Amino acid sequence: MQQHKRPPASLLFIFGGSGDLNYRKLSPALFKLFIDGWMPEKFGIVGIGRTEYPGNSYHDRLLDGITQFSRRKGEQNGEWAEFSKHVSYLQMDAESEAEYQKIAEIVKQKEKEFGEHPNVIFYMSVAPWLVPDILKKLGPLNICADTKCTRVVVEKPFGHDLKSAQELNALLASMFDEEQIYRIDHYLGKETVQNILALRFANALFEPIWNRNYIEHVQITASETIGMEGRGAYYETSGALRDMVQNHILQLMCMIAMEAPVSFDANEIRNKKVDVLHAIRKITNEQVHQFAVRGQYASGWMKGEKVSDYRSEKNVAPESPNDTFAAVKFYIDNWRWQDVPFYVRTGKRMHEKATTINIQFRPAPSYAFPPEAAETWRANRLTISIQPEMDIRLRFQAKQPGQSLSLTPVDMTFSYKDAYEGQEPEAYETLLLDVMEGNATLFMRADQVEASWKVIMPILDTWNNRPPVDFPNYAPDSWGPEDAEALIARDGHNWITLASK
Repeated sequence: MQQHKRPPASLLFIFGGSGDLNYRKLSPALFKLFIDGWMPEKFGIVGIGRTEYPGNSYHDRLLDGITQFSRRKGEQNGEWAEFSKHVSYLQMDAESEAEYQKIAEIVKQKEKEFGEHPNVIFYMSVAPWLVPDILKKLGPLNICADTKCTRVVVEKPFGHDLKSAQELNALLASMFDEEQIYRIDHYLGKETVQNILALRFANALFEPIWNRNYIEHVQITASETIGMEGRGAYYETSGALRDMVQNHILQLMCMIAMEAPVSFDANEIRNKKVDVLHAIRKITNEQVHQFAVRGQYASGWMKGEKVSDYRSEKNVAPESPNDTFAAVKFYIDNWRWQDVPFYVRTGKRMHEKATTINIQFRPAPSYAFPPEAAETWRANRLTISIQPEMDIRLRFQAKQPGQSLSLTPVDMTFSYKDAYEGQEPEAYETLLLDVMEGNATLFMRADQVEASWKVIMPILDTWNNRPPVDFPNYAPDSWGPEDAEALIARDGHNWITLASK
């Protein structure tokens, strides 16, 4: 077991302890941290839920999830027996205020057992509409008074729109200090996403050209091949713009566009990100059709398999106007990025599963080369691939072997799996460790959340007031509706895929 500085004593309460997120993500991540020696020497994990788990059945369920979803399969023997000693289950009705005294009693018990007051973490792994009521009942507990020791983790979606996000922020602020609140976006825990800051600010060759003088445009794509996978009821209240653009994609955009921080202090990083959100040019309701495209997938064939249209998915309205695809063109009005378009798109039932960021540089002058060389001229491009492969590729021009001066684009690739031994941490491993250590760098602050909602609210309002007349408008296994191609083609560009040259 590796030796490193561990977080202080911690007690983690997981509301929704019997749910899917804990089963697939949280417990496998916590167990992996335990195996690698990152968990505190003194810790406790308490799953909270209504489901009854007699005997060891709760442990059996968690072990089943770890066996299926942990990165370290086959290492659950002695480690699991030791880890499970720290895990318990509290069956309680989260709607009953009196039941919350059970939590206070567990804290007192663990404090006595540890010989010190632990960091107490409340993880909201529950449906979004349950969060406010749980927070209201947690607030009055005495254990929530110490801002240094008590933390609350809130999963996305953080609000349904600007108004509900402001209300949730106000509720949180009435009971907790901002430093206690960890609004989690698992995308920010991915290793490649974190490496964006290292790429930009630890390498002298990139920062001098990271501006409007050298960069022509930026593209961010987050595409999925799956449909609803049983999540139709949730998706009907969300849609692609809310589910992906408002949080994940805008956060990636902030990391690409932010100014250099003076330190890696959590608030310094978040200040630079929120500056980007404030600088994004506001799209008026009248301009939405010029800057945003929505889509909904039809029935058809996906990788040789017949799939249904979105409106035929379980728990989806037969005439649903909900978007399963969204593409938007943004501008950032500041000195660095003025008039550089940022094109973003996301969708379900797309041709491939991929999350990529493409930095397209302006073409170099070709006047010095003969005409035959200019035929294959391609501008430089930097591609940051977050999934399925984690790599960074720089495309540049090179001469082909032979007597004539013929150029061809080639890629120089940095691959995580080739460069480093072992597997990179899962996003939830990184984020859970940060919560225990009290490092809020990768978590969203209240002003960030509200600023991101302000960016997309004109689009949401316009789409809500103008029902689509052409849904469904794209086939499965495609790259979305034709209007998305037109959105970028009007500026003389095209969407870049992993296979693009």
